[in-house]
Parts: sequence; structure tokens; C-alpha cells
Amino acid sequence: MRIVTPSIEIVTPLDGNAVVKHIERCGRVCYKSEDRIIDGSAQKFIKAIIDCGHESVLEHFSITVKFIVDRGVSHEIVRHRLASYSQESTRYCNYSKGEFGSEITVVKPPFFDVGDAGYVCWKAACEEAEEAYFALLNIGCTPQEARSVLPNSLKTELYMTANLREWRWFFRKRAAPDAHPQMREVAYPLLAQMSNMIPGVFDDLGDCHDKP
Repeated sequence: MRIVTPSIEIVTPLDGNAVVKHIERCGRVCYKSEDRIIDGSAQKFIKAIIDCGHESVLEHFSITVKFIVDRGVSHEIVRHRLASYSQESTRYCNYSKGEFGSEITVVKPPFFDVGDAGYVCWKAACEEAEEAYFALLNIGCTPQEARSVLPNSLKTELYMTANLREWRWFFRKRAAPDAHPQMREVAYPLLAQMSNMIPGVFDDLGDCHDKP
């Protein structure tokens, strides 16, 4: 059994200044104020539309992110309906095969320290699940049948594509101080990355910027 930590990767090539200029160009048609587009006007325009709640303008640009998380966290991610997803399938992936190292991979929860009682119990449970999974495969079960014993901690990879408005909603829910610790473990650094890469779009999210 392999144990990993979660990760994120923004796979859409991003030029933050170009993104905000694109948003401004699209949004100003609503007010026919294209003549006000000058150097540095995009961030002020975006702040103004966010302040007045005109966030539909932010839907004119989308970003794709690759998540490596456990299955439990992935269930929270895919609840965001205004997005597109492609996810590693336990129906078709056979973890006994060589391309998977003939083992399952699980994601270490951040609330357990290696060696403490909680970690030892969690690790043992995952190992028992792995043993049962391979036993089911060995007696002729298909991967989609054997997966019924796989743990919530099983590693999964998924791509999420969403527009900037939906990403703002995602961060409000998933990077907030009261979000699940494992969800926040990936949502917070992703928010920090997007905030640094795209000026002005995520600056108002307040407590979401507090590091977990």
C-alpha cells in the first residue's frame, strides 16, 4: 500500500493580466463603456462588478485544475454543479495491475501524525481494505465489484474546469475556516495560487485567506 499527500495543479496556462483584460472587455459592453479601457482599468472594473454583485461577467473565463485527493474529498468537489469533471474510475481501474504498482494508494489525512494512535488505526484499516480488495479480485470479482471494500482514503485524480464565478463560490465554501480539514488542505493553497496569478478576482474573499 502506498501513502501520499494531496496535491493540486492549475493546468490552464494563465496570464493574469490578460485574463482580467478579457473580463473587462466582455463586461464593459453591458454599460457601453469600452472607451474607458486604459492601462490599469481592468482591476478597478472587476472590483466594481464584484462589489455590485454583477458576477456573471466573471463567467467569461474558465480554469482547469487537477486534484489528487482521497475519494471523500472528491465527493465534496464534484458537488459543484456548474463545472466539468473527469475522474479516475474505480470501475475500470484494476489496482492489482502493474501500472498501479499492484497496490492501492491512499491519501494521508492531515489530522493524524505519523505514529500516533489515530494514524496506526487508520493505516491498519486501509491495509485490511487493500487485502480484501485483492482477495475479491482473486476469486474472480471485477474491479467494479471489488471496489465496494475500498476505503474513503483511496487516492483519486480528477480534473475540474469551472469559470471564475464558480471558482469564487468554490473557495467560499471549500476554503472557508469551517470547511472540512481535508478539503481545506487543497482549497486554501489553490485559492492562494489563483489570487497571486489573477489580480483582483479573489481579493475580497476575506477569511478564506486565513491559512489553515
